[in-house]
Amino acid sequence: MYKYLIMKNIFPTIGLLLSLFLLSSCDSVLDKEPLSQLIDKSSDTSSVFTDADAESAMAAAYSGLKTSQAELLMLDYYVNGDAQSDNSYAGADNPNNFQIDDYKISSTNNNVSRDWKYYYGLIALCNNVIEKAPSAVGINADRAKEMVGEASFLRGWLYFGMVQLWGGVPVVTKPVPEITSKNFAEVYGLLYPDRKTQEEVYARIIEDLNTAIAQAPVAYGPTKMRGTKAAAHAVLAKVYASIEPHDWSKVNEHCDAVIASGFSLLPAYESLWDGNHENSSEAIFELDCTNWNTGGNWGSSMFVGTDWKKFNTPTHDLVDAFDAAGDVVRKKSSIKFQKISSWTDAYWDINNYPFCNKMRNTTGSQNQIFIRLADIYLLKAEALTELGQLDGTSGAAYYVNLVRSRVGLPATTAVTVDDMRAAIALERRLELAFEGHRWYDLKRTGKAISTMTALGYNLTENKLLWPIPQGERDKNVNLTQNPGY
Repeated sequence: MYKYLIMKNIFPTIGLLLSLFLLSSCDSVLDKEPLSQLIDKSSDTSSVFTDADAESAMAAAYSGLKTSQAELLMLDYYVNGDAQSDNSYAGADNPNNFQIDDYKISSTNNNVSRDWKYYYGLIALCNNVIEKAPSAVGINADRAKEMVGEASFLRGWLYFGMVQLWGGVPVVTKPVPEITSKNFAEVYGLLYPDRKTQEEVYARIIEDLNTAIAQAPVAYGPTKMRGTKAAAHAVLAKVYASIEPHDWSKVNEHCDAVIASGFSLLPAYESLWDGNHENSSEAIFELDCTNWNTGGNWGSSMFVGTDWKKFNTPTHDLVDAFDAAGDVVRKKSSIKFQKISSWTDAYWDINNYPFCNKMRNTTGSQNQIFIRLADIYLLKAEALTELGQLDGTSGAAYYVNLVRSRVGLPATTAVTVDDMRAAIALERRLELAFEGHRWYDLKRTGKAISTMTALGYNLTENKLLWPIPQGERDKNVNLTQNPGY
């Protein structure tokens, strides 16, 4: 039980494509995917895909991030990235989240199934743009290239999310046409793809992101909710830090490209979350939200508030890490303590109960920042450390100190490679808490098992990846299962 006092409470897609033939009942309305998102109804010769249709398809790919597939990015993205780590425990009352929290995930876990479905639903929207925009009637050729670049960024980013959760997955790059008697044999084959290796998926991701670098716009007005060259460089930096073996020269190269694009840290850390600095100079990729009725950020209500037990309750271990570092500024912005009365908790005082505080506007209007400059500064510091450049003038210490100085912390004292690695890992944890990064940082640095077992968890190598949803395997015999499930 000691581990819980430290940190945690134990509490289409390929499958959707198959569902075109094998529709089954779902647990809720949210689990039902409109067929229109999966079938390309404009593939017959009687329809004409115009420049306006291309723009609509591009808009659908972006709006899907916060509407049709919103549960993935409004909620699960943060549960998967932080509740699996030492930053938070599942909270709320959902048994599927408890499984994820405690590394006891079954292949029938509803969160796992829906995230698989949502990822492929979004990828299908990207495929539609990539396939059709270049030949759209009346389209400007330069604009068509831009749209392919934007959609390629989104697809690469989405597959990066999938490969981190499941390892090798099927790679779908074409729209699935509406099934007719004439094309049945061809389309039937598309419904039963096999899994690609993890290396093959990463190759697809890298190709997509390089396409985005070549074709996506440098910027798109004031909004950061667009696939841009800088956003593609940022994700590529993360990719090269995640693949085995890590390519630190590539990480450094792509971080430099982002930094050279003109981003800058906001002077005050709190400004990132106060609602008055959205689409700021620090944001690289950010989801624009307005209100609950028009694709708003309802996810904030899942993490903060005393009306019902919330998801991603901060751990004692994280609170202690903030306190040990003397990090008052980031702790205050990241964690909000309140008195609760509607539930009890075995591990926190109900008079001083912690909540995630970064996603705090429950009206639905708060934007979601997925990639920002501080993340890239610290990733560059990591690359420079591995390349043996530690100094505080232009090396790893310089970039660590840029992040630390903003929150009033002194310069790092790390001078050896091992000390700098530890300093950067801690800095990333405190700077990026509750932004969905921690679990993947632990995995890619090889620290997940040692960190979590030290806290009492039974985490083994085969549990670093999720199971392939059993419902998908039932429909497609070519989907092999990950070991241990």
